[in-house]
Amino acid sequence: MNFDNFVVNFNRMQKATPFLIIFLMALLSSCGGIQYFAVETREPARVNLPSNIFSLTIVNNVVQQPNDVGHDSIPIGHTQPERVQAASDSAAIFYTEALAQFLNEEDYFHQVLYYNKPLRSDKDFFRETPLDPETMNKIRQETGADAIISLDKLIIETKKRNHFRQQGYNYASMTGKIHSVLRIYLPTMDGKVPAVQYSDSIHWDGFDIQDGRAYADIMLPSREEAIKQLAIKAAEKMTYVFAPHWEMQDRWYYTHSNSSMREGEAYAKGSDWLNAIEKWKSVYNSRSKKLDKAKAANNIALAYEMSDDMQQALEWAIIANDLFIESTAPNSLERRRSLLYRNEIERRLNNTNQINMDDF
Repeated sequence: MNFDNFVVNFNRMQKATPFLIIFLMALLSSCGGIQYFAVETREPARVNLPSNIFSLTIVNNVVQQPNDVGHDSIPIGHTQPERVQAASDSAAIFYTEALAQFLNEEDYFHQVLYYNKPLRSDKDFFRETPLDPETMNKIRQETGADAIISLDKLIIETKKRNHFRQQGYNYASMTGKIHSVLRIYLPTMDGKVPAVQYSDSIHWDGFDIQDGRAYADIMLPSREEAIKQLAIKAAEKMTYVFAPHWEMQDRWYYTHSNSSMREGEAYAKGSDWLNAIEKWKSVYNSRSKKLDKAKAANNIALAYEMSDDMQQALEWAIIANDLFIESTAPNSLERRRSLLYRNEIERRLNNTNQINMDDF
């Protein structure tokens, strides 16, 4: 906005209607506000493998789930489920193959291999049988991997309820649930093998049609397709357990007509965060109004986050949140937005849900 031209035009409109004058004043004040932008944050793996682990082998160490285990359906007008069958023979293969592919695509490990030889010859589906040292070393020698990730348990359920019929087709809802246990095997762990459990679900609503001829846009998947979707979703989630990854997130900074705030904004646009911090700190130290200080503190927290100084970012995010609490209404957007940012910085700093494999 060209302020000189605005002043000239405003002077020419001194006899304008009060409504127009109010509108122009609002336009001038809107020059200060909030600027959003997207950033990619590097999210750490939840399981920190030792730094000497460069290659992995993914193995399928489960017994095929029987077709009559875990699946039921409630007919129209009934309240009790009936046991049905669904083929789960490829679920573990989908899971482990997808996990190997997704981990390989992250380019974090030098190599991620899929071991396609069967490991379980028994029929005891409900019993977990972790890899013994002999089997682990055999696989490592065959593949040259530094470590093994083994799918040691996989249970999938599908529950369907039919609601009504229309033109010969049932309209139904279906919920699929998956529970898996993965273990990480390293050659020097002396029997200490951490297990990573994962449970999730997917819900579908639509017509139970398998002929592909009607209502194609609102069809329930077949149970077999639902099982595949569950397995691939679980593999995607587990990828982020074992490998760092990037996530897109929204960030923002406050703008203002104050010269130092504008200079800080200019430095921020050029990713010169250290100079942005200097300018925004001068605003924070010189302003007496708590809301102005809160906005400057928020900007400082952002600049420290962008500089990878997460401890300082959290300290300033806390300051900003406290000031917003003191200067805004309980349900204000500024207060809620500030709390969300404070919690996000705290999460990124703490990462309390990580497993450090060096401790085993």
